[in-house]
Amino acid sequence: MTEHSKPLSVVAVSGTLHRPSKTGAVIDAVLERVAEATSADLEVIELLDLAGPLADALSGGEADAALADAYARVAGADLLVVATPVYKGSYTGLLKLFVDQLGQDSLAGTPVLLAAVGGSLQHALVIEHALRPLFGFFRADTVATGIYATGADFVDGVVGSGPLRETIAAAVAEGLGRVPAAG
Repeated sequence: MTEHSKPLSVVAVSGTLHRPSKTGAVIDAVLERVAEATSADLEVIELLDLAGPLADALSGGEADAALADAYARVAGADLLVVATPVYKGSYTGLLKLFVDQLGQDSLAGTPVLLAAVGGSLQHALVIEHALRPLFGFFRADTVATGIYATGADFVDGVVGSGPLRETIAAAVAEGLGRVPAAG
């Protein structure tokens, strides 16, 4: 277990459009693994809850308090986890709306763990071809080990696959290894 003088801030952003969801289950498994490895303040930003304010902000309105707070939490994270279901071979439009309004320098150097859930292995490259370039634009430090899951990786709505759990453990270890020691 890695010890820091203050708990790390680990923020997960969920781009799912449904609840409950496999994307949420992956986030839960990632955050559970983080909690096993180190002392951390864990939080999840459900973009589904911010859909209205995101649309308002995109159309020229001001970001409401909840949306402004979400952006501040993302920018202040020691480790960011971004998870999305795969829609049309890419991340959700809801995630795109959120990311489009991030400040260009807000993620520079921040370790980002990328995860996606698709219907089949045909979309497994979504991490490499869609998510990694997106966060590369922000100069985020994307973790090399991406997490990709399909329906076969879940049992009763939770991550059940041993290989997926191993991938999550490897990605979390790599992501935590990129966080500078707090304090």
